[in-house]
Amino acid sequence: MSSFLEAIPNIPANAKWIQNGVTVAGGNWAGNVANQLYYPHGLFVDGDQTVIIADNENHRIIQWKKDDTTHGQIVAGGNGQENQLNQLAWPTDVLVDKESDSLIICDYGNCRVVRWLRRSDTTQGEILIENVKCYGLAMDDQKYLYVSDAAKHENVYVTDYENHRVMKWVKGAQEGIVVAGGQGQGNSMTQLSYPNGLFVDMLGTLYVADSNNHRVMRWPQGAKQGTVIVGGNDWRAGANQFLYLRGLAFDQYGNLYVVDNANNRVQRFSLE
Repeated sequence: MSSFLEAIPNIPANAKWIQNGVTVAGGNWAGNVANQLYYPHGLFVDGDQTVIIADNENHRIIQWKKDDTTHGQIVAGGNGQENQLNQLAWPTDVLVDKESDSLIICDYGNCRVVRWLRRSDTTQGEILIENVKCYGLAMDDQKYLYVSDAAKHENVYVTDYENHRVMKWVKGAQEGIVVAGGQGQGNSMTQLSYPNGLFVDMLGTLYVADSNNHRVMRWPQGAKQGTVIVGGNDWRAGANQFLYLRGLAFDQYGNLYVVDNANNRVQRFSLE
């Protein structure tokens, strides 16, 4: 999983978020109807605070408008788990390419990256990249697309899931640098447990979905340990709790969105 700079304001190093999240998508058990998600993974928050989600086990991309949290709208896939151009298989991440007004999707199970135009008459996607075990996506401000290949690790920042750490890879480097975790699996402030979603802000601060610790951590650039900004309150379905995390994102106002995977929901935590 990788992350690159997005068009968000600088978040102060001492920023705090309201600890009780608000469900903005899903939260109605696992399922495939319009008000449900099924083990969601990555997400993208658009400029109008529309939340676009890789609904993994439903093999679809679904979006939820800011003012309508009762049900979502399928915008890609949802036609069964196969490899036709109108289908997806276990999508893991999604982003919006504003220049072409399209969705770019990690179609993990089909080992490809696909593009779907954001038009009401769009019925299928087009293949951008084939033979890639895509897990995470990002696009920089010059429209370069970065793909997290589960087999190659050629990204700038990578959550090294099974080694419980975040790595930074400088262009051309032969090995990465540990920038968070790396002290074995655990729940202390120097440790991570199966980290997943990752965001890097303009200050170089890392925000990490610390999945099996059921919390989101912040690691300032160069820090030896992180701090918990939300979660870490046991693993249940309360407003201040998570049950395994996947993607995370911020909107332009600094509000935090977290994919609460096994609770089949997306939670928003407002900046104080």
